Amino acid sequence: MRKNNFILSAILSAAIFCLPSFLSAQSKPASPPMEASAKVGAAEISMKWSAPSVKGRSIWGALVSYDKVWRTGANAATTFTCSKAVKINGKALAAGTYSFFTIPGKSEWTLIFNKQTDLWGSTDYKESEDALRVMVTPKMGTELTEQLSFALNKNGKVTFSWEKLSFDFEVSAGK
Repeated sequence: MRKNNFILSAILSAAIFCLPSFLSAQSKPASPPMEASAKVGAAEISMKWSAPSVKGRSIWGALVSYDKVWRTGANAATTFTCSKAVKINGKALAAGTYSFFTIPGKSEWTLIFNKQTDLWGSTDYKESEDALRVMVTPKMGTELTEQLSFALNKNGKVTFSWEKLSFDFEVSAGK
């Protein structure tokens, strides 16, 4: 009986000792959900994504393949929402919520606004559901952005940054 009490006490002590570490790990997801928003003219725009970190990994052409559709974040597909019709780099996009994908290339990227908004990653992505595609030229810098981010400003500039790469696209009032 004493031996059983000792074993039970040891198990409970270990559980109590490990619990704070377990709870701490659970409260900090590897790719936390993020959101950015801005008002551009009369339109409210926002982006929601899960933000992975570089963690010393090779990103472009390795973790993220060139010339393949990428969810542009982690976990569920990133979304772009506009409350009114807008133009993205001069091309019309109706008001609504879209999943946001990219096709990274070495010198040019395709930005994709897709009508399917309930996607987990890009597994079930369908090109036939694309509402808009625009091309952008990425910039390679020297400063590391550890965690994937989008920044939106009131002038309509949206900036993506991760690792040492960034790109911009412009959101303007549209019809």
